[in-house]
Amino acid sequence: MSGVVIHLPPGSGDAVTLRLGPGEVARFGRGSQTTPVELRLVDAAISRLAGEIRVTDDHWQLSNHSATQTYLVENPEGAGEYLRVPPRRAGAPIPFEFSRVVLPTRGETTVSFQVFAPDHVYLDPEGAGGPWGSRTLTAYSLDETAIYFLVLVALCEPRLRDESPVAVPTTPEIVERLGAVPGCAQLTARAVSSHIDYLADEKMRISVPADTGTGRGSRRNGKREALVGLSLRFGLVREEHLALLPPRARGAEGAAPGRRLGK
Repeated sequence: MSGVVIHLPPGSGDAVTLRLGPGEVARFGRGSQTTPVELRLVDAAISRLAGEIRVTDDHWQLSNHSATQTYLVENPEGAGEYLRVPPRRAGAPIPFEFSRVVLPTRGETTVSFQVFAPDHVYLDPEGAGGPWGSRTLTAYSLDETAIYFLVLVALCEPRLRDESPVAVPTTPEIVERLGAVPGCAQLTARAVSSHIDYLADEKMRISVPADTGTGRGSRRNGKREALVGLSLRFGLVREEHLALLPPRARGAEGAAPGRRLGK
């Protein structure tokens, strides 16, 4: 695993995004002049040094430095899946690709931050169990059960349905398209934009030219176009993946019959 991305959103503390490689550590808590932390969480119920995240070669670990509080690590895309990290637990291995670390507070809301681990290692199916050589890594490690993959399929849908003159869907169009998918009813435009950034920056490592003054929208359009082009060229999103999306309106169905790529 090449590392993880940690995102502390506004509201839980000093908003920050960190990238950690294997062997690196990020500490979290309220912090102080004598107890510096990389993730500063602003709540009186959280310890000065509440815990730390350590990245290894193939996963990341969470240590809980609190003597009394249990932390939760949720899988936001796992239908309620979560694990508990009890007080004083050191180095708990976290298996999720996308995690939300949740700390209890005295208020009505909790404090949380997100951890993305984009490069899980998979065995080469043709050489699994071989006695020599290094492991073969997947070039583009995509979880087809994740919400970010649904966003990617929605982006690619017009091209897969042979609507090539149609522009890549906008963020509001993706929100509307996925609204009927279980687990996506509360999906917001900001969340979709975050998934697009995650796909482009971490999963597919797409480099978009710097903004030339035409605005942030043109840069995001460039990301969407690049994601669609790469996904279709390498067959990461295929016609059978359209079954993950809800049925389209009757008019849209009649206007755009599906096609088979390469035929």
